[in-house]
Amino acid sequence: MKNVIFLSPNFPTNYWQFCRELKNNGMNVLGIGDCPYDDLAPELKDSLNEYYKVSTLENYDEVYRAVAFFTFKYGRIDWLESNNEYWLERDAQLRTDFNITSGFQIGDIPRIKFKSKMKEYYQKAGIPTARYHLVDDEKGCLAFIKEVGWPVVVKPDNGVGASDTHKLSGEEDLRHFLETKMPNVTYIMEEFIYAEVNSYDAIIDSKGEPMFEAGNVTPMSIMDIVNDNDNSIYYIVKDLPADTRKAGRATVKSFGVKSRFIHFEFFRLTQDQPGMGKKGDIVALEVNMRPCGGFTPDMINFARSTNVYKIWADMIAFDESTVPVGEHFYCAFAGRRDGKDFVMDHAAVMEKYGSNMKMVDRIPDALADAMGNQMYVAAFSTKKELNQFYKDVLNVK
Repeated sequence: MKNVIFLSPNFPTNYWQFCRELKNNGMNVLGIGDCPYDDLAPELKDSLNEYYKVSTLENYDEVYRAVAFFTFKYGRIDWLESNNEYWLERDAQLRTDFNITSGFQIGDIPRIKFKSKMKEYYQKAGIPTARYHLVDDEKGCLAFIKEVGWPVVVKPDNGVGASDTHKLSGEEDLRHFLETKMPNVTYIMEEFIYAEVNSYDAIIDSKGEPMFEAGNVTPMSIMDIVNDNDNSIYYIVKDLPADTRKAGRATVKSFGVKSRFIHFEFFRLTQDQPGMGKKGDIVALEVNMRPCGGFTPDMINFARSTNVYKIWADMIAFDESTVPVGEHFYCAFAGRRDGKDFVMDHAAVMEKYGSNMKMVDRIPDALADAMGNQMYVAAFSTKKELNQFYKDVLNVK
């Protein structure tokens, strides 16, 4: 029996399903988290063989002792995973310290977490990347901007999601950013890419081959959603475009990805852009060595009539999966922001789209900045139905 430690199994709230499928596959599933055991959801409790509570996952010594305890009690740990962007470095450090060789080690972190270092591996895969400059002073930034033109985007070189990401459109914006940016944080400045975000979502086996592939489209920028307090939309594509699949697979090879659930982001140009390509071309954005956040794994299930939690657990247990993939759909996410006066109220939305709805819920506060406050997840057979859904659900009076 393999011993698998799952870090922070209670957040996001849907991640208990990873643990359930591991346990169903005969794994010894050991959870480490900062939530009191009595507060864990019943389905998560049922999915764990044992749970070790720490006062905070931020305290490395505490988490280290938890892993040491499980190692002493159960023997060698075969896997350690959180599937969570925030804990990727913590996962890697623990694997390195306990010689758990089934995932990224601490020496792998720079190329998978630092946006500036990702570019080399994208270029090896033959995929264009935006020109960049590591932020120094006003003079250095202006010299870079003279080369690429306004606007530019700045964000932490090692950051999570779109937090602390800014679009700068002139010298006043630049000066304000330099005066107010977080101290002791390295920022990357990139030329602005006119594009929508297309992703490659896949579960990769131990040989670096895809066991399952899907993708999503974000027609509007997550950066704008966070900074403008706007509504949130993205959708799982009915069928993965061939160029996204090709770029995703090439990136997997370049980064040496094995035995992981991944979410790679690409730009699809919405206009011709010198140095980048023609309208419709694929350009690199960033790699995420974990599943797409929030409830996206559930949305992929709805879009493919399958179970990615089970496919992932099969990858760990058997390095293959026989989980069927059924009829394909578009699966739409609409995140409404509180305080807006929508044309269709909740009751009207449910009356019209009740038969399409897959999930309707409040979004956890920790995810609300990027995803809105009230979510609707619905499946559709055609792009026309998808577009009408967004128009109805997000139209403001």
